[in-house]
Amino acid sequence: MNFLEFAVWGAYLTCMGNYLGVAGLGDKIAWFYAIQGIVSIFMPTLMGIVADKYIQPQRLLGLCHLFAGGFMLYCWWMGFEAGHGHELPNKALFIASYTLSVAFYMPTIALTNTVAFDILKKNGYDTVKDFPPIRVLGTVGFIATMWFVNCSVWTQDGTFMMTFGPHPLKFQYTYLQFMVSGLLSLVLFLYCFTLPQVKIVKKEGKVSLVETLGLNAFKLFKRRQMALFFIFSALLGMCLQVTNGFAGPFLTSFKGIPEYADSFAANNATMLTSISQISEACCILLIPFFLKRFGIKIVMLMSLFAWVFRFGFFGVGNPAMPGVIFFILSCIVYGVAFDFFNVSGGIFVDQECDSNIKASAQGLFMMMTNGVGATVGTLVAGAIINSYCEWRGDFLVGIEENGWQTCWFIFAGFALVVGITFALVFKPEKK
Repeated sequence: MNFLEFAVWGAYLTCMGNYLGVAGLGDKIAWFYAIQGIVSIFMPTLMGIVADKYIQPQRLLGLCHLFAGGFMLYCWWMGFEAGHGHELPNKALFIASYTLSVAFYMPTIALTNTVAFDILKKNGYDTVKDFPPIRVLGTVGFIATMWFVNCSVWTQDGTFMMTFGPHPLKFQYTYLQFMVSGLLSLVLFLYCFTLPQVKIVKKEGKVSLVETLGLNAFKLFKRRQMALFFIFSALLGMCLQVTNGFAGPFLTSFKGIPEYADSFAANNATMLTSISQISEACCILLIPFFLKRFGIKIVMLMSLFAWVFRFGFFGVGNPAMPGVIFFILSCIVYGVAFDFFNVSGGIFVDQECDSNIKASAQGLFMMMTNGVGATVGTLVAGAIINSYCEWRGDFLVGIEENGWQTCWFIFAGFALVVGITFALVFKPEKK
């Protein structure tokens, strides 16, 4: 389940920006990633309510992927109809189909947590110790599709091939990345109906309207610790989609500089950034040790300061030696930046809330991070990048020589301020 869940996302998340530039939507990249955040404000919470009250979570997970995959395949079809290298004739319809796809996909991340935690507990497993090695298969799936779209080419004469070298028809530059994602969603739709049942917990006695709607998860804000946790989740969530949206166009832009045009990093941006997911896979396995030994505050602090280095290393690197080492280091620290917050946060929420609101609480956590935080962060990042960079042909390049570098340093400075503030104000309850 975890492998397929994140394989769906990995097919397009880090390379979509390259295709959008070719399709005439380069100035809307930030909005495409913000759409994921906007739908995450309400869809995970709504689906969490449905999973808590009406439809078994594993079945709802499958239905969401059916719709997500269908709309993603329609995005592929519109790109196919327009042809590679041509602007989309109906950009509004493409954006609408993409929006509906991610609206059904984003809740599935929280639903997979709900399903996994329930099945593990019913079989006598410890979620802190046993969930991370399972969740790592999600990262493996994400990497697998990243590598596939990075190297796959469908030539104009109908021949399929794979290459690490330069080629304008690699899936990472074309609409075919959406086809891969859509087909995998349909596979997961079918697979979900083979999963063990996650029964809905019926509450005895009179149930209030607030409980019926699943809004009782918001009572977690009454506890200072949880309120601060969710607020800082939103602030840290502002970092989540920045490199997903702009690392690909940033690395690919070096193809427009003669001295870097044939470098591996410039021609294989998706594969280079997959080092981030390899690091993520390794770091997931460290979570049980760090979470049990140091607690949620130290683990989240590690994540926040890892974001500082994630952005900072992009700012000082380039595709040639030794500059490319900084790109690799940025990808390595991403594992700490993402996992020590996202996975540990899901475990923390599961431990801190009652069983009858667990799905709703996971949806609330998703809303604050991938919803409120990611939306604001992506739009602000897009505005900053559009101020310092512009599209010239197929490349997003700095208006001035250090345009990209300035952007990365601004993002690093933000993460540093949030990290220091979190260290000063968040004081978890001692048990």
